[in-house]
Amino acid sequence: MDRTNPRILIVEDSAALAEVYAGYLRDEPYVVTRVGDGASAMADLDHSPPQALLLDLKLPDMDGMDILKYVHLQQMPTSVVIITGHGSVDIAVDAMRYGAFDFIEKPFNAKRLTVTLRNALDRQNLTALVDSIKEDFQREHYHGFIGGSLPMQAVYRIIDSAAPSKATVFITGESGTGKEVCADAIHRQSPRRTAPFVALNCGAIPRDLMESEIFGHVKGAFTGAAKERIGAAGQADGGTLFLDEIGEMDLELQTKLLRFVQTGTYQRVGGTGLQSVDVRFICATNRDPLKEVEQGRFREDLFYRLHVIPIHLPALRERNDDVLPLARHFLCSFAAEEGKMFCGIAPDAEDVLLSYDWPGNVRQLQNVLRNVVVLHSGPQVTVEMLPSTLRTVSPPVRRGGIKTQAVEGVGPTPESTASVKPLWLVEKDAIESAIEYCGGNIPRAAALLEVSPSTIYRKRQAWEAAAD
Repeated sequence: MDRTNPRILIVEDSAALAEVYAGYLRDEPYVVTRVGDGASAMADLDHSPPQALLLDLKLPDMDGMDILKYVHLQQMPTSVVIITGHGSVDIAVDAMRYGAFDFIEKPFNAKRLTVTLRNALDRQNLTALVDSIKEDFQREHYHGFIGGSLPMQAVYRIIDSAAPSKATVFITGESGTGKEVCADAIHRQSPRRTAPFVALNCGAIPRDLMESEIFGHVKGAFTGAAKERIGAAGQADGGTLFLDEIGEMDLELQTKLLRFVQTGTYQRVGGTGLQSVDVRFICATNRDPLKEVEQGRFREDLFYRLHVIPIHLPALRERNDDVLPLARHFLCSFAAEEGKMFCGIAPDAEDVLLSYDWPGNVRQLQNVLRNVVVLHSGPQVTVEMLPSTLRTVSPPVRRGGIKTQAVEGVGPTPESTASVKPLWLVEKDAIESAIEYCGGNIPRAAALLEVSPSTIYRKRQAWEAAAD
């Protein structure tokens, strides 16, 4: 069977009429299958939804309208064309209410059927294209990120492209924009996701201990080294090493880091032998790295070795559309932690949040919501509950009233394995696991995975086509 052509399922209890309809479609680029009763139609739909369904409403074992309702309820990517000899306006209205594409009465000729099917399939292809675009460009969250603004969509796309590689990523952005969240997202999107992700904040560790924190030390290497220590480099073997605020590292240690990045080997403090590891490097800074190079605080050769794939995280004021979704997410999370009853933000308080510049970015917004939840109680966050520094700003006129839904938890993921799998197979395992968990209910599985049901149907059809 040629699965690259659209499949048309004819559900007609009259074998003679089914043969006539199939004959009408003989010269069309379709794969046509026929069944004569509702039970067979339901079994076919559950196995693999066709691109289009020619459905007779009068079947020997059930009403064809029940099949239409099932396709509608399951959100199958199937265009349904109703065929019946008992047409009426009421039946047509009911059929359209449940998503039927068109309604044709017996008898009809080949041209009427072929034109209707072409139009139905064109709309089905357009719907699939729109779903695909939404899936790629309208993500409201991405691993630990929250926000569907255009600047964040660009960040998500870069991570998508960079994650499968071993190339070093250099993240820049103001303090509080989520650089560690970005590094973690790259790791979780990469083939190394089952291996360790080790994060080290170079600005929070004393300079005389930094080398030991990265490379480890042997027993007795210095005063207080009572036992051997495996550093972050050894802990991250096979996974990802994230060096945050790398601009705080002194020049001597930068030289050793350069050698490590170039060779994949390093020497523990006080040790003599070389340690070899396989790590993917991600680094970040809230400074301008080129200025640091110009002023001699950062080695130029190390910068160009690390600056392979740059990602700049936008400040919160540059992604204002994400302020309210972030605020609602933090509110729900902190309210659950503190046992408070907050369930929303009053409109005038939303105006204040939207009007503020957020110099501390997402971290500052997070702290503001935690402060409100800890110090106050109530069903809604009001203006009076917000810190005075925010309330001094004049709120703008509300913009169109468009509100983004709060992001709930991420759907289930497939059980991790030690071996690296192709990304499409990991995705397939995740989808099939979710479907099994939901007892075969694809819309429910789609909700848990936070994709549209048509996306799941489309991917399953693609896997079947590849298998054939």
